[in-house]
Amino acid sequence: MFSLQGKTAVVTGGGSGIGKAIAGLFARQGAFVVVADLNAAAADEMVNTIQAESGRAMALPVNVADQAALKEAIAGVVAKIGRIDILVNSAGISHIGKLDTTSESDFDRIVQVNIKGVYNAMYAAIGHMKEQGGGVILNVASVAATLGLSDRFAYSMSKGAVVSMTLSVAKDYIKDNIRCNCISPARVHTAFVDGFLARNYPGQEKEMFDKLSKTQPIGRMGKPDEIGALALYLCSDEAAFVTGSDYPIDGGFVRLNT
Repeated sequence: MFSLQGKTAVVTGGGSGIGKAIAGLFARQGAFVVVADLNAAAADEMVNTIQAESGRAMALPVNVADQAALKEAIAGVVAKIGRIDILVNSAGISHIGKLDTTSESDFDRIVQVNIKGVYNAMYAAIGHMKEQGGGVILNVASVAATLGLSDRFAYSMSKGAVVSMTLSVAKDYIKDNIRCNCISPARVHTAFVDGFLARNYPGQEKEMFDKLSKTQPIGRMGKPDEIGALALYLCSDEAAFVTGSDYPIDGGFVRLNT
């Protein structure tokens, strides 16, 4: 079950965090993984890791906010490999701030990466998926899309847009045999979290980590590999009947917090 043998998967943000976990798991399940990332060194490192485990992968250094560059890059993947079966949109950035503490430049930056980046990647891939007779798109949203989180105005807005785009694409391309879903993690322990705590709470890292962990009723943050496991199911043939859905993976954050 959950084999991705013979499939090609493009994972944006595949050089770090959740995207890295997804890229690694997909490769272990047999997919040829295209690690798309703005950080070329991180993409190369992930490809080396996959190949060291006898997996198949290639790096694709690209800025998802640049539509022309992304279209060209995706077309190059199709020309080289022949098809794109799976697109995972994991690239994204965060921002802390309320409405009146979010500058126009910060707002625009979030829109360019978290909203336009997802749009650009889907726009670049959808025509190829239609021509080949189908495909799977998985977008990484957040519990912030549906909950009011303090000091996350722009970030929450962007993830709400990701959920809406997911539903629209699922509806519009269902007859093209293209499935589109999204997942909404709560807090996940990645290197980004460690860096955030070090920058903003020097000397209080452990205290703040424990505090953030306990906001999930299960009492801890998620692990990237746990998010990857859900992504694998939704992108596999076992989920062939699943489209147009948003899956919380949140340690009870949405339903059990009061």
